[in-house]
Amino acid sequence: MSAHTDFSQRCVEYNKLLSDFKQLLRDNGLKFTIQREVILEMLYSSDEHLTPESLHHLIQEKHPDLNTGIATVYRTLSLLEDSDMVTSLSFGAQGKKYELGAKDHHDHIICTQCGEISEFVDDEIETRQKKIAEELGFLIQEHSMQIYGICQVCQSKMKK
Repeated sequence: MSAHTDFSQRCVEYNKLLSDFKQLLRDNGLKFTIQREVILEMLYSSDEHLTPESLHHLIQEKHPDLNTGIATVYRTLSLLEDSDMVTSLSFGAQGKKYELGAKDHHDHIICTQCGEISEFVDDEIETRQKKIAEELGFLIQEHSMQIYGICQVCQSKMKK
């Protein structure tokens, strides 16, 4: 796929997401604002799993002239999560980290020491999960897998 085709596809994808977001806001009696659009755009363009605070910091860094309060970030993330446009991973007292739900299905490996999150896709695991559900007469609607442990970097620090 050429860079131009990839860019064009991402533009179409984002425009659909933005249209869905505007409809979600209308359905909830909320106004579409540039602050809310920037929150969506930052989630869309980020490859990271973001806390509300890190998302807020990113917005302040990239759009210093835009007055976006942390409360707006929290409310918008809550609305997006309730509508399944974003998903979150909970870290107990550390809070939640968010990612856009429109990404292709993937699973997560999470370091319990540093909080690093790696995404992976494994067709064998997916096939096995479907087979298990089928054997148990279960119809999967959605699923997520999170593996918790200690990453290589943290393991090496522990050995010192």
